[in-house]
Amino acid sequence: MVDLLPDRPRKGRGAVSNPTGRFEAAVRFAVADGWTEEREPEEAGPLRTRVTIDATRSILTRNNSPDIPFNRSINPYRGCEHGCIYCFARPTHAYLGLSPGLDFESRLFAKPNAPELLAAELRKPGYRCEVLALGMNTDCYQPIERRYEITRKILETLAAFGQPVNLVTKSTLVLRDLDILGEMAARRLVKVFVSVTSLRPEIARTLEPRAPHPKHRIETIRRLAEAGVPAGVMTAPVIPFLTDPEMEKILKTAAKAGAKEAGYVALRLPREVAPLFREWLEANAPGKANHVMSLVQGMRGGKDYDSRFFIRRRGIGNYAELLAKRFKLACRRLGLNEKAIALDCSRFRPPPGVGAQLDLFS
Repeated sequence: MVDLLPDRPRKGRGAVSNPTGRFEAAVRFAVADGWTEEREPEEAGPLRTRVTIDATRSILTRNNSPDIPFNRSINPYRGCEHGCIYCFARPTHAYLGLSPGLDFESRLFAKPNAPELLAAELRKPGYRCEVLALGMNTDCYQPIERRYEITRKILETLAAFGQPVNLVTKSTLVLRDLDILGEMAARRLVKVFVSVTSLRPEIARTLEPRAPHPKHRIETIRRLAEAGVPAGVMTAPVIPFLTDPEMEKILKTAAKAGAKEAGYVALRLPREVAPLFREWLEANAPGKANHVMSLVQGMRGGKDYDSRFFIRRRGIGNYAELLAKRFKLACRRLGLNEKAIALDCSRFRPPPGVGAQLDLFS
């Protein structure tokens, strides 16, 4: 029998551990070698972010889920350096032979050819314009976007084609692209939703370790609105007992900053996310862990997660119904979602390609 070394939180990272991906043949774990028994356990050192170029051949991801208001999306990156412990996209890293834990937030994949692939998709004769979603899986404005600028180039492509897009982010970096977003907004081609999980920095610091401070996200909503870009707020995810008491305050603060629309999603814990979230609770909120998970399971039919359509985003039971009523009443009181701005698909016009002959009568 071997003594397993306990996992310890790392500063600036969300996951406590780095469990082996579910498709791997071998399971890796650290063991005590007997040399450190007489010493205090060492703090886990900093974990360096590594970026690999993703040689993807397609950029549009399609879905036919009836509970999602879009059927195609763009993801410029795989993995996310924000490190949000609750991220439902974490299990996708297992398909890459990596861990949904620390690997997901430190071993990232960038798609620099995304703008070219997108233009090729939009030029296809059979392409039918519908609103695209950007940043729905991993944040398109995560820190490495400063270096790669893939999202900015995607927006330039969308603007050139007149292709409307819904964008969701936690990052203030979206303000860098106000020049493009403002021009698109004037043609009703874009909306930006800013995700705010908690207004308390002491929670956000470990829950979303490399995402911007909550007050800066609210300021981002204000600056977007002032620039004429339709802005909304996503109170997502709503974590029972931990962040749900803030729902009304988040909505009120965002509405005061200029948000006109709002949405929410109840905490989702698919596959590896459930044990990773439990580890985070025990490390960062041990006195609340049992109560939080009890409420989560109460919304999921006694399980950590229920993947059924419609139920997965809202939950079931009394607690889920209460959240839905609170959200609806708060939005009504604050004037949120009164008149949603419809994006305009009629402006879609593929520009001439390189070397294409211009129409003499255009």
